[in-house]
Amino acid sequence: MSGILEGKNVLVTGVLTEASIAYATARIAQEQGATVVLSNFGRALSLCQRIAKRLPAEAPVVELDVTDTEHLATLADRLREHVDGLDGVVHSIGFAPQEAMGDGFPGVAWEHAATAFQVSSWSMASLTQACRPLFGDRASVVGLTFDASVAWPVYGWMGAAKAALESTSRYLARELGPEGIRVNLVAAGPLRSMAMRSIPGSSQFEEAWEARAPLGWSVTDTEPAGKAVVALLSDWFPATTGEILHVDGGFHAVGV
Repeated sequence: MSGILEGKNVLVTGVLTEASIAYATARIAQEQGATVVLSNFGRALSLCQRIAKRLPAEAPVVELDVTDTEHLATLADRLREHVDGLDGVVHSIGFAPQEAMGDGFPGVAWEHAATAFQVSSWSMASLTQACRPLFGDRASVVGLTFDASVAWPVYGWMGAAKAALESTSRYLARELGPEGIRVNLVAAGPLRSMAMRSIPGSSQFEEAWEARAPLGWSVTDTEPAGKAVVALLSDWFPATTGEILHVDGGFHAVGV
């Protein structure tokens, strides 16, 4: 039986360690028949190249810093060295300076908040735009969020940037739908990824999920989120766009 991504080409950004949703997505996508290309940049590039070897089939890696206009402008041509087109893109990119997180939200300098918005929110639009020349009649863009409908402890401007990401995905869905491009997000529960470990006091999230998620929640299991991303990349959600799919053990649906 062929996989649900058989014959599809997918770009997965932001793969850094095996503990990431991006890595789980890349692995499951390959298992489901996709040809996968990874991206990262700077010091993370060599880590990404190393992790690419641990996938079922070693994936090529392209350099992409979403704050670098040259990287974005040349991305399509550089991807063409590995694939003849793209059927899916995974936006697994987020960053906020430490100064923009924790307490003191109203006192954060614009330069720190601006970095969070550029890297974590605007980049979903700029990445999609950079990949547009490679899309055919249909394509799926999937990003990763952490439920931004409420304010969380210690998340600070990263939370505001995630809210902007969620809005960005809806505007992209609205504008690109006529081109056959679907844009959706997966809102995962807390996972012990590099991103979560960089948040001061993130153990509060783990304790809350342990107490409240109806299905239970494992902070080390990236498989459920990876499967959700792959499902949205596939043709099994042909009429779904502008959606936020919660993969959080049901935490978002319950009160105290």
